[in-house]
Amino acid sequence: MNNIKTSPYKPTNLDINNISDNKSQIIAYPFESGYGITLAHPIRRLLLSSSVGFAPIAIKIEGATHEFDSIRGMSEDVAIFIINLKNIRFSLKEGVERAVVEYSFKGAKEIIGSDLETDEVEIVTKNAYLATINEDANLNFSLIIEKGIGYVPSENIREEVKKEENNYIAIDAFFTPIKSVVYDIEHMLIEDNPNYEKVVFTITTDGQIDPVSAFKNALSVMYDQLEVFKKELEITSVDKFEPQVDLPELNALTQKVEELNLSARSFNCLDRAEIKYVGELAVMNESELKEIKNLGKKSLDEIKVKLEEIGFPVSTNLDEELVIALDKKLKKLKSN
Repeated sequence: MNNIKTSPYKPTNLDINNISDNKSQIIAYPFESGYGITLAHPIRRLLLSSSVGFAPIAIKIEGATHEFDSIRGMSEDVAIFIINLKNIRFSLKEGVERAVVEYSFKGAKEIIGSDLETDEVEIVTKNAYLATINEDANLNFSLIIEKGIGYVPSENIREEVKKEENNYIAIDAFFTPIKSVVYDIEHMLIEDNPNYEKVVFTITTDGQIDPVSAFKNALSVMYDQLEVFKKELEITSVDKFEPQVDLPELNALTQKVEELNLSARSFNCLDRAEIKYVGELAVMNESELKEIKNLGKKSLDEIKVKLEEIGFPVSTNLDEELVIALDKKLKKLKSN
């Protein structure tokens, strides 16, 4: 019985280790052999491709008409300025998905991320370097900052930017707040079987979102994508994929206690304890049976004999999948 399964082992443990504000480990176990990578790989893909973040998608610089131009009084040319800008991580205030922000800097100054904060815009990488201007400089520029997912190249943004003004220069948009996602599959011993698996995710973000929230969002995306199957295949419950009632062991365990042909004394004792089905007895060990109120030794011995006759001796551990199926079946029977 123990070598034949009707459903895979269901993981029961989840540990979260917060290594820093922007780095966490999420550990889940135990999985059946092969199930770890089956789930870990798509979750990693979704974290990298579907995590929501913010990024500048276009810039307009006074005195510059293209990205290969230069600005009087600024050490960097426009191309380097844009590269530095991509390294600054932006975040818009809650509820804001798009902002057009104007900046103006005069005189000698080293401009860093914190200098770009406004009432609408938060800067995650406050110390990130942008540019250096001298005492004669007058640097004026505006940014279009948007909310999005993944990576969008500038050529895909250009047409949208033209709707604002022709002077805006489209920028490659790096929306994803995920810096890295690594997963490891470790073997672990469960019930003398060394082939179960533990999945360890190590997630690092850029600070726009914490790793655990990013993980939750990725799972939400996964559930949304699977929803089409539930709808189109009319799946209303996972119960449709659980062991069916014609499973021999399940049939035996879901028969009523009176079918055991117990003596009136034994049957009445179980009836008063509201034990209606054989499976309720089969999952009990001898100590638990003895605790049934008014159940004497003769009645206990009779029940033990009856259970052994149908293949479920007292204190024998039932297969885990069978116990799960039995529990759900009994709940349904009792609710009817």
